[in-house]
Amino acid sequence: MYNDKILVCKDCGQEFTFTARDQEFYAEKGFTNEPLRCKPCRDARKANGGNRGERQMYDAVCAACGKECQVPFQPREDRPVYCSECFKK
Repeated sequence: MYNDKILVCKDCGQEFTFTARDQEFYAEKGFTNEPLRCKPCRDARKANGGNRGERQMYDAVCAACGKECQVPFQPREDRPVYCSECFKK
């Protein structure tokens, strides 16, 4: 029913085979998109936490307690920033 397909990896540009068996598995699971990456690139991406690289953190001062903290976004002067403890409250 399915035939092997040759695809090109989005990350490394190498060709890889999308086997008939893999296509059948994708169909059983209801996946509609073909894989974009070869197995080594998928494994490397998983080991690295997905497509996220290391997240840039910004220094800030908590508006509630005054403690220095780091946040994953660029603080703005017109918006308060809270440390994780105060934010949970």
